Amino acid sequence: MFELEVRVRARPKIALAEGILLERYGLPDPDAAFALMRQASQRANIKLHQVAVAVARMPGPAQGASLWFGERPQDPAPPLTVLGAGTLDVRNQGEVLGAALRRVLEITRTHMGNVQLVEDGTLRLERHIGLPREFTDHFAFVDGRTACSRAADGGNQVTVKEVALSPGFDDVSRRVILSAGCRGVHSVPLVDDAKTVRGVISSHHPHPLDGFDRTQLQAMHRTGRAVGRWIDWHRRTVVLDALEDLHQLALARQE
Repeated sequence: MFELEVRVRARPKIALAEGILLERYGLPDPDAAFALMRQASQRANIKLHQVAVAVARMPGPAQGASLWFGERPQDPAPPLTVLGAGTLDVRNQGEVLGAALRRVLEITRTHMGNVQLVEDGTLRLERHIGLPREFTDHFAFVDGRTACSRAADGGNQVTVKEVALSPGFDDVSRRVILSAGCRGVHSVPLVDDAKTVRGVISSHHPHPLDGFDRTQLQAMHRTGRAVGRWIDWHRRTVVLDALEDLHQLALARQE
């Protein structure tokens, strides 16, 4: 169900990108455009729908240009030592987000949690630990009243001390959360240097929460800022590298 909804939501974005690439490179059919995006996404180790969204959003290369973006500086990745994960492949989104989730769960002392990324005004579930299928299906995409959406909207950490008593959930969402064995929730926004919220990490707790002390809140704030900066870097670097690679693959087809 989760995978099905992801595919359904991604399909219009992929179709739009296919149309752009068909016209731009004179490709024979949408399958050829899809193959180019798939190859570029695999080589960059990012998801195909991320490449498709970037194709649709970014201005195309100049007519006849050998490079999409020209010569551009390659900024180093921002430090991620706050995650305490040792050596990470900073170009690998899954590895970095997984380490960030584990760090938040370590700070909050629980075994359940998830990472969501902001995409077109919606929070899309990206990684999760310890949560059942019903939960991940229901919260595959979130744009309503939840702790994570409030954290994303306000750019501040949000604690729900008792899910059963909180007015911040609709009845269905409350039932799904409680069925997952979750009584308390804490959401940490992932904020870059421009104060743009790039995503949210939420910890889920099997008991009501009293809240967290200053040391824990500061540690989560540092984690959220570090990961927010990294997401911004990843989109400006790794995703654009994937588009440049796609451009080179498409030009090679024309030779």
